[in-house]
Order: sequence, then C-alpha cells, then structure tokens
Amino acid sequence: MLNAIDQDRIAEAVGKAEEGTSGEIVCVLAGEVSHYPEVAIAYAAIAALVIPPLAVTLGLRPLAAAADAGVWMAAQAGALESEFSLGLGLYVAAQALLFVIVFLILEIPAVRRALTPGPLKRHRVERSAHQQFASIAGRAEGSQTGILIFVALDDRQVQILADRGIHDKVGDPVWNKAVAAIGAAMKGGRDPTSGIVEAISICGEALKAHYPDAGPHTQVFSNRPLEI
Repeated sequence: MLNAIDQDRIAEAVGKAEEGTSGEIVCVLAGEVSHYPEVAIAYAAIAALVIPPLAVTLGLRPLAAAADAGVWMAAQAGALESEFSLGLGLYVAAQALLFVIVFLILEIPAVRRALTPGPLKRHRVERSAHQQFASIAGRAEGSQTGILIFVALDDRQVQILADRGIHDKVGDPVWNKAVAAIGAAMKGGRDPTSGIVEAISICGEALKAHYPDAGPHTQVFSNRPLEI
C-alpha cells in the first residue's frame, strides 16, 4: 500500500510523538476493508427490477422488436397464449441480462467504491478498527494510554480509537482534529502520508500533555505501520 519511504516517514513520526510520553501510538493501514458483495447484488437487482418496466412504460415493445428481428413471425400472433409466453420470456431474459451486466460492472473495484454508500463504508471501517483495537489492547494488557490510528486508504475512511485513560482526559475534539488532518490529505488528492504524520503529531501532543514520560518503560509495538 505504501512504499518504504512513506513507511519510514510514519515510523519516524511515531518515534518523535512518543518521545517524552509513556503512551504508544499504533498505525494500522488497510486497503479496502470489505469487498461489499451486497452492493453489486443490490444495484444489479434494482436495475433488473426497474429498467424493464420503465422501458415498457416509455414505449418499448419487445414483441414488435422480436418480430422485426425474425424471432417471432406475425403469422404466429393468433395464439394469445404463445404471444404472452414469448413476451414473458423476453421480459425475464432482459431482467437476467441486466442483472449480470450491472453485477459485473460493480465488480470493478473503482466503480464499486464510487457507488458504495458512505454510511456502509463507515460502518465496515469502524468495525475493522474496533477489531484491530481489541487485538492491540489484548497485547498491551493494563495499558490506559494507547492510541490506534486506523486508515482505510481505498475506502478513504479514518478511525481513531484510544484507551479509556487518555480518552477521558482528551475527549473527541483532539481525535476529530487528527481524523480531519488525514481526511483532508486524502480528499485533496495530496499525499495521504502527510496527513497521517500530522495526525500522529496531534495525538503525540495529547499524550505528552497528559501522560509525560515517567521513566524507562517497555515499548510493546513497533513504530512502523501495520498493513493489513
């Protein structure tokens, strides 16, 4: 996801942010946290259910088109049952074809990301961030000063989670500021690493203000970002 230079920049920023504090900052980077299979299915189903009746309402006549194409002969129109069956078959075939086409289009990652609703992305990223935070908290049992910066680069979503000790002292404004720094870098088309470095600095200042270094302590996590 990030090249070695960007990883070094983040590791250096974490090292500087942790100087003079007993707290730790962990950066976790993800590409796309979910394949979002329901998005392709939902759009394909909507297209299959909406477009055919809309086309008929707007004047499309499938039986006439079939006759012009030689699929159905006008001389065979006498049997109402055959006419109905053919029309129904063409309708169902159109629905199936639309479903497959739209589904395959939505399987293109860039298209799927563009059409995935923002709330769904936020929910999936938040869930992934909490899973990572639980794993990290388990490895640093007893810590009250850990901060997780979780960045989903492809989803363009950010979550910052903190142990209770530091969160109770800092509150949401600091985390929101750090999230905004990363979000601005990603939305502006700039280097996302610069936003991550800025967010690390913001979190580091909060740690130094409330949990200054009280002497030698064991560093549990690497300064380098974890890519999943």
